[in-house]
Amino acid sequence: MRTIKGPAIFLAQFMGDAAPFDTLDHLAQWAGSLGYKGVQIPCDPRLIDLKIAAESKGYCDDLRGRLAAFGVEPTELSTHLQGQLVAVHPAYDALFDGFAAPEVRGNPAARQLWAIEQVKLAAKASANLGLSAHATFSGALAWPYVYPWPQRPAGLVEEAFAELARRWRPILDAFADAGVDCAYEIHPGEDLHDGATFERFLDAVGGHERARILFDPSHYVLQQLDYLDFIDRYHERISCFHVKDAEFRPNGRTGVYGGYLPWTERAGRFRSLGDGQVDFGAIFSKLAQYDYAGWAVLEWECALKHPEDGAREGAPFIRDHIIRVTPHAFDDFAASGADAAQNRRILGLD
Repeated sequence: MRTIKGPAIFLAQFMGDAAPFDTLDHLAQWAGSLGYKGVQIPCDPRLIDLKIAAESKGYCDDLRGRLAAFGVEPTELSTHLQGQLVAVHPAYDALFDGFAAPEVRGNPAARQLWAIEQVKLAAKASANLGLSAHATFSGALAWPYVYPWPQRPAGLVEEAFAELARRWRPILDAFADAGVDCAYEIHPGEDLHDGATFERFLDAVGGHERARILFDPSHYVLQQLDYLDFIDRYHERISCFHVKDAEFRPNGRTGVYGGYLPWTERAGRFRSLGDGQVDFGAIFSKLAQYDYAGWAVLEWECALKHPEDGAREGAPFIRDHIIRVTPHAFDDFAASGADAAQNRRILGLD
């Protein structure tokens, strides 16, 4: 068994125009001062030049060195926004255009090609950084039809996933060439939003070895999925881990769907670590049991608490939940040293 690495922090929710949130170096210094050992880096041009990182090992070595000066290292790169744009239903074109480079906005076909190239570049950049996994979204073609009313026509979902696989298969091959896992965050709004949809996608890409999972229990709480059973079922495919809390408190007015209410009024809402309902003790135990070798990365999203407080509290919370795995069985002290012949005598077979 291997001990989970961490604590680490996803930088996306903390980026801003003012120090210490304005540059990668400032963010790394801030994260290191809070006790984090790693940073998950969104592929945003303010933090990393993705094209240069994909082409230059020297650039990546320099980036690692800059982070090391503050006591942190890169855990994964993230293309959540670019991955979302690999597959966009036309209903969401206007809303998602802001995720793309200015030169491809208003042109869905060009935007899709740009997004695919971005994620492929991230595969090469991850390899140059010495990373083993990458975090992303799948995008969604079928999401507008998630609730079957009006009744979905036969074959609609199958065609959506076939097309999703056609778009992602070349990207997954690029990750295979780079030796990096492509971990999809299982997330409402994506076509990969639960175990059943991940299985459907995995079948459509022929069980691709690099198609993996970013496990974030908060999204399972809001869907009312059993996140511990999910680990039992899919642990061999989990390559990334977002440590994010949530709570679900339904009433006679609203439940899973949220009633279009603001986050503070929803039955399901994200919370800072320790303020929600997620059983992190059980999660860290299962991941240790199944030999999860990756990082435990805080993703802060809370309807109530200030992000800086959430970040400050997150590092010790994760650190205290990481299980330093035992090198031997607890009862080894009582080992009898029996051999095969003695075992047969004990069983009365001689």
